[in-house]
Amino acid sequence: MKVLIREDREKLGREAAAHGASLIRTALRVRGEAAIIVATGASQFATLEALVGSADLDWSRVTVFHLDEYLGLPITHPASFRLYLWDRFLRQLPVPVRAFYAIDGNADPLAETERLGRALAEHRIDVAFVGIGENAHLAFNDPPADFDTDRAFMVVALDEACRQQQLGEGWFATLDDVPRRAITMSVPAIMGSEHIICTVPDERKAQAVAAAVEGPVTEAVPASILQLHPDCQLYLDQPAASRLTGAQAG
Repeated sequence: MKVLIREDREKLGREAAAHGASLIRTALRVRGEAAIIVATGASQFATLEALVGSADLDWSRVTVFHLDEYLGLPITHPASFRLYLWDRFLRQLPVPVRAFYAIDGNADPLAETERLGRALAEHRIDVAFVGIGENAHLAFNDPPADFDTDRAFMVVALDEACRQQQLGEGWFATLDDVPRRAITMSVPAIMGSEHIICTVPDERKAQAVAAAVEGPVTEAVPASILQLHPDCQLYLDQPAASRLTGAQAG
């Protein structure tokens, strides 16, 4: 894992997006197509804004996978991650992507995880854009995460820390409104990506970042698994990096 610390979320978002765009261009040049995973949430605002503005990217040859989604939440709900990706990513692009594999939180959960798993198995993921939760979750893999599952997508129960984060970020009016279950891409599926770009702004993530970067690799800290990926770049702003002791800024 390479840690890069920047002064603010706008700069880290621009640099993360520029690096991701260069990797996508390489895949398009070498293979003629590319596939990426796109995360959502407040931590991804700056990265996605910069990514959609990347010049000379032929999005018509890029397949996009959705990382996670609440169960039972309609796409019209302001917290829907499908809606988020439509508003902040897909409709901002100059041309439609080759394919977008959205997670339908209103579909039969088992059938939906199997459908998405089959689709993912047909693609090599060039770049995964991800974040880290306040409880160090990776996607909606809350602690203790399953590092060994053979499933690409899973139905999971959201822990209270995760649900509190969604409330605190303003996606829901009350804690009771936050769904208790979700569909998420699994940790092994994320780790199967050729490159991982993880962007994490804000001081509220600082403890999780420190545990993920400098602590042991453990299912109790899901994002710690990123230490084992051969090409993971972690972009932090100064507040998110404030509890690191040994990491050097790149």
